[in-house]
Amino acid sequence: MPAMVEPPFSNPPFSSKISHNLKSVHCSSQAPNFLTIRYNSRTTTACSGSAENIDPGAPVLLPHSIVFSRNPNFSSDISNRTTKDRREVVRLAWEKLVRWSRSWRSKAKTDDVLERTNKVVVLGSGSFGTAMAAHIGNRKSQLEVNMLVRDPQICRSINEKHCNIKYFPEHKLPENVVATTDAKAALLNADFCLHAVPVQFSSSFLEGIADCVDPGLPFISLSKGLELNTLRMMSQIIPRALRNPRQPYIVLSGPSFALELMNNLPTAMVVASKDKKLAKAAQQLLASTNLRISTSSDVTGVEIAGALKNVLAIAAGIVEGMNLGNNSMAALVAQGCSEIRWLATKMGAKSTTITGLSGTGDIMLTCFVNLSRNRTVGVRLGSGENLDDILRSMNQVAEGVSTAGAVIALAQKYNVKMPVLTAVARIIDNELTPQKAVRELMSLPQVIPIFPCSFFSAQSYNWGYNPWNLAGSELKIKGENLLVLVYIARRCLIFG
Repeated sequence: MPAMVEPPFSNPPFSSKISHNLKSVHCSSQAPNFLTIRYNSRTTTACSGSAENIDPGAPVLLPHSIVFSRNPNFSSDISNRTTKDRREVVRLAWEKLVRWSRSWRSKAKTDDVLERTNKVVVLGSGSFGTAMAAHIGNRKSQLEVNMLVRDPQICRSINEKHCNIKYFPEHKLPENVVATTDAKAALLNADFCLHAVPVQFSSSFLEGIADCVDPGLPFISLSKGLELNTLRMMSQIIPRALRNPRQPYIVLSGPSFALELMNNLPTAMVVASKDKKLAKAAQQLLASTNLRISTSSDVTGVEIAGALKNVLAIAAGIVEGMNLGNNSMAALVAQGCSEIRWLATKMGAKSTTITGLSGTGDIMLTCFVNLSRNRTVGVRLGSGENLDDILRSMNQVAEGVSTAGAVIALAQKYNVKMPVLTAVARIIDNELTPQKAVRELMSLPQVIPIFPCSFFSAQSYNWGYNPWNLAGSELKIKGENLLVLVYIARRCLIFG
């Protein structure tokens, strides 16, 4: 009869004596059965017929490294019980999460913005503006959704065929989504306004309709980019163009393709506003079972990440078009993410925003998925096509092309080195070929990467800035932090 040993499911400290590792051994009058145990590279043989070295009351304290040579079903029993326990832990964790969610919802305010919203206007008839109009129209059948469009043909297709014939000819829009070319009629008595006009055309467009806009009408910006000549973000463009510095403003951003929104696929985005109540209102208006909306107060972080990720997507597309491989792609996107974070934090953004949904999440989607317009531009540039030919063949705006021109100016203004994004700008301006840009990026100095600290005030610490190589830059150190600098220097000497 084989020895019966009850296995443990934890790994507490255990005695070095093998006798303490056996809980019970059943003896019989037959020839003794032997249990061979490999323990710390040594083999010990225990006899089931001899109990002189066995403490029957000792607890089971077997480490996971013990291998039992008798009873082949023993290890499978342990595995099955371990799997069962693990599944139980996972089930309990999930139930706890569900209970927390229900509790949080029950405590949340029941003031539903959607319930008291009667009219929403969408400025622009592009793919994303159309997708958001459809989404809001589906949220409430009594809600009036007006799209202010410029193209009479698109206007007729929306009103007569209930589809955007240019971008979504096969997707039917809700009956409550209507289009008009009359700005005054579209904006009259609107509760919210979704701005989906490309950034480079926003100032002139808004200046033309400024007299029709109510000073208290909340604007939710869907546009991503920077104004080329002024380097302004949408949070600066909209109030200035409307001649109202107090115009309520929210920015919506995150990893989202218009086509997938139209297909009601699960999506998560962020609304950001300096007014927390306004961000909450936008969240209640837009959030649904298919669209998860988080709130933030970091308007700058959300906007700058949404603008510069388009430029990085062009770089990623160039790598793909040149067939440089996965190693190059990973290195380039990682470096680009760092450059975006460096600039954004210099502009006052939170680093957590850049590493979150509206930052890294949006970057991953735009850089790695073929539906991205900006990535497509990069792929074609990397394949050797001319930029003018690429842009002429596209029926949508790739904001990264215009935004890239603002990158160099921003880098100079905020004293930040941005090699990857600057290289994209130079390629677009025909100052570099993609092949030469790759060679120049690969030949940049390789220096010790040091995380920028609060007591460093340097003209340039990015792109692996090395404080010990001070050529071409200043390093100012506050006196009270001198000891900290000495400590870092010693660590670099030890581990560098």
